[in-house]
Amino acid sequence: MGDTAGALRCPSCGAPATPDSTACPYCGTLLALVACPSCFAKLFRGTRFCAHCGAEAVREEAPSRPSRPCPECQQPFSPVKVGSVVLDECARCGGLWVDSSAFHRICQETEEQTMVLEGISSDPETPPSAVSPRYWPCPECRRLMNRQNFARVSGIIVDVCKGHGVWFNQGELRRIIEFIRDGGMSRARDRERQDLEDERARLRLAARDAQISAARAATWPSGGEARTTDVEILSAVRGLLDWIS
Repeated sequence: MGDTAGALRCPSCGAPATPDSTACPYCGTLLALVACPSCFAKLFRGTRFCAHCGAEAVREEAPSRPSRPCPECQQPFSPVKVGSVVLDECARCGGLWVDSSAFHRICQETEEQTMVLEGISSDPETPPSAVSPRYWPCPECRRLMNRQNFARVSGIIVDVCKGHGVWFNQGELRRIIEFIRDGGMSRARDRERQDLEDERARLRLAARDAQISAARAATWPSGGEARTTDVEILSAVRGLLDWIS
């Protein structure tokens, strides 16, 4: 019986393999699924041509750049071009360094998200160890990065250098893309609008209390200069109320 069209095969020895295979059962080559750059079909990293559409499937080499160490294990990064963005990948711990402009594109463009999901490695050489949260140095400037809850509501804590990029421990970038595709950014915007409304309500309440206090003070016997000050306070409070309405 002939080969099934589009069947997955080991890129080293050509033996058949299933999509959930982590290593070739015949030659032992490590296997990782990636996406064909033309039709997005699944194939193993290192496959020369896509079995579905015939397009050349070798990932484009990333442009050369200065070697930088992984913040977690200090091993040199391996730059990898996925779609139109370049990611710095640590083969040892599975972490990814993404510069600011590339991360913006990934968040905004569905096609980039697809390429990244299919193109990044799913398993590091060594599994991530269970360590307490800590601050990692930026690979560019070596300053400690800030830990942030992505979009404030995702529950995914990432390490950010405002001027250079974002560090993702193994699996975090995949979780963020899944969060975005599940409507997470809309939920984040709803949360921001609710927080803004809550803050406006708090300011209105504070301004009302200040207005009441100023009005009471204006009824107390006092000299002309004090009454002028009361009028100015009332005018300022009314202006604040008009501004936040």
